[in-house]
Amino acid sequence: MTVPRSQLVDVSVTPWYHVISKTVRGACLLREGNGDHKQWIENRIEELSQVFAIAVGGFSVLDNHLHLVVRLEPERVEQWSDEEVVCRWAMLFPPRGKNRKPLEVTPQWIKQKLSDKDQKYVTNARKRLANLGWFMKCLKEPLARLVNRAEGVTGAFWQGRYKSIAILDEQALLATCAYIDLNPFAAGLSELPEESPHTSIRTRLDHCRNTGRMNDLKSARVGSVMGIHQAADLEKGLWLCPIEDRRRYGEAQAGLVEGFSLGSYLQLIDWTSRLLRRGKARVSAEVASLLDRLGTNSDTWSITLQRLFSRTKTTGVAFSFNRQRLNEAAHQRGCHHMANLNGCPA
Repeated sequence: MTVPRSQLVDVSVTPWYHVISKTVRGACLLREGNGDHKQWIENRIEELSQVFAIAVGGFSVLDNHLHLVVRLEPERVEQWSDEEVVCRWAMLFPPRGKNRKPLEVTPQWIKQKLSDKDQKYVTNARKRLANLGWFMKCLKEPLARLVNRAEGVTGAFWQGRYKSIAILDEQALLATCAYIDLNPFAAGLSELPEESPHTSIRTRLDHCRNTGRMNDLKSARVGSVMGIHQAADLEKGLWLCPIEDRRRYGEAQAGLVEGFSLGSYLQLIDWTSRLLRRGKARVSAEVASLLDRLGTNSDTWSITLQRLFSRTKTTGVAFSFNRQRLNEAAHQRGCHHMANLNGCPA
């Protein structure tokens, strides 16, 4: 039975969600050659992350589906003034003339919306700017209309309902990001994970390259103490959530895991990619130390990632490395139990 979205996405349970959306009938409508659809989606994800009170921690765009890791931040939208809410919403849904062409957002138009009866416009816009459903609508619907108009056709482009999976702990969050970043690699679309286009790992590395920080990243990746220190702000200015959560050091943007750097993440991705290609890989002292810091081990990590990649159909509404955390989330949702994603161990 289909579960209402309001029960699946609840920020009181967790702010982190893995979102999956597929094209209709699984057709490869996003494949390179069908226009530049993948780049359009990547650009649109970045654009929406700057408008909504929803941060993006990871993404990958494949031929017939896309993955996102998002962090819901409803407290942020409450800090915005009414005028800022109106301006942000107008970026997505500008005023239109009789010919349906977008009009300029003028001070007079903003003033009119601010004085809307009972401020219904502002209230609805504020609520929607923190809503995952509206985020996905603004991501998917414009591309469907664009493609249909360009090809002179009508009909669905996406499967109607996206899947959302609650991510309940740090280990599951990193495993989800690794799974998403490794999707094109596992599908044989790239020789190395970091070469996969339209992925968050490629975006992170391109950012380091464009800011002239690749040497710092290499030092951090091999475990150099000096390199790790120098790499503390490698992702500064990047639109994605950083891998390392540095809010306790005064950073405003939430990251994925406290004390876990981009260099550490790349080490983990490199080892995990060898697991996928060869079925086994020697655990280096550095990787063993990383897994230990995450409160897990190589066997659990290996079983979990292989389970994620082995299922063609995604099952479960939550993901955790901890059974107690699953039980707590079930209690918060008022249900007896919650099945872990793809039957992964917990």
